[in-house]
Amino acid sequence: MPKSKRNKTVTLSKTQKKGRERKEAIVNEVKEAAEKYSSVYVFSFENMRNQKFKEFRDQLKSTSRFFLGSNKVMQVALGHSAADEIRPGLYKVSKLLRGNTGILFTNLPKEEVERLFNEFEEYDFARTGGTATEKVELKEGPLEQFTHEMEPFLRKQGMPVRLNKGVVELVSDFVVCEEGKPLSPEASRILRLLGMKMATFQLHLMCRWSPDDFELYIQGPDDSDVENS
Repeated sequence: MPKSKRNKTVTLSKTQKKGRERKEAIVNEVKEAAEKYSSVYVFSFENMRNQKFKEFRDQLKSTSRFFLGSNKVMQVALGHSAADEIRPGLYKVSKLLRGNTGILFTNLPKEEVERLFNEFEEYDFARTGGTATEKVELKEGPLEQFTHEMEPFLRKQGMPVRLNKGVVELVSDFVVCEEGKPLSPEASRILRLLGMKMATFQLHLMCRWSPDDFELYIQGPDDSDVENS
């Protein structure tokens, strides 16, 4: 009698082990970096663009090491309190790892790090759900920036268009997006076609740690206890 498929044993141990090993590896790498580099920064980010961040990271790879991922894993590595921190004062860094944040370990002078972060700014097309930075409205009439082949696609995006002697024409005024409101999938596609970039990828320094100093750059309502502890 053939074996029943219902009795087939499925093990998840390999997947679980791999995930645990990866977390342990990150913890060890963070601890090693904390011993190797002279200062530590926490930074926050807006509108992350992976390729642009990779280019920025590669620019500093000879002097620095970035960690971007699970905040909880990095907190474990640095220590949650003065009792389990790996170096004096690093638990203050750990407390700031929440939301869209990362860590920079570096041997660069403070002034150089501040300059690099202050100058870093990349503009890109906004994605679905992003916030419109301005109102965009197209007026009734010909849309000569679009070829006639694009008319069906524009219609699918909700635009009231038609072909008039081979020219794409808007039959009535059309609001693509409103300032301060989330972008729909259709709006983000239209803005890309219009060449309008509304997303700014920025990195903001939150704090700096060195063996002799701890400094907050951005202090929120919940961070006063970090600076004073």
